Amino acid sequence: MKKLIYTLLIIIALTNNSFSASTASDSSAGSSNYTKAKNLIKTAKKYEKKGKIEKAQKRYVKAQKLLIKSNEKKPLQADTLNYLGFTTRKLGDYKKGEEYYLQGLQIEPNHKGINEYLGELYVVTDRIDMAKERLGVLKACNCEEYKELKKIIDGTKKSKY
Repeated sequence: MKKLIYTLLIIIALTNNSFSASTASDSSAGSSNYTKAKNLIKTAKKYEKKGKIEKAQKRYVKAQKLLIKSNEKKPLQADTLNYLGFTTRKLGDYKKGEEYYLQGLQIEPNHKGINEYLGELYVVTDRIDMAKERLGVLKACNCEEYKELKKIIDGTKKSKY
């Protein structure tokens, strides 16, 4: 009888462990395209800082594809449009990147990320007055986005936009 109980306990323990493992893998497999894209962007930024531009570009391409899917599934999300603008800009299409940013600002005019990144785009495309407008929107927030954009506009930070 003890042997039977011991065997049942082992089976229950193994069943619980395999259930937990499958649940964990199911939840990560089910993460949204937006979340996957955000993670790719984070990795791409790290590669960029290390000068590994080709690796960064590959991540931006993958992230952009996921964000397009995310935007099709849940259109008009300011955060998605922010990252779509960002990845598109990073891939060199400033015009389309600006379109995404402007769509996002129509939804959420004070979006910190969009205002910072759009300001960076304006600096790169030599529209400093427009970049300063974005800085003006961010001024009241006393946030990191304001500080970053201000450094870029002032020319004190060497960065690849």
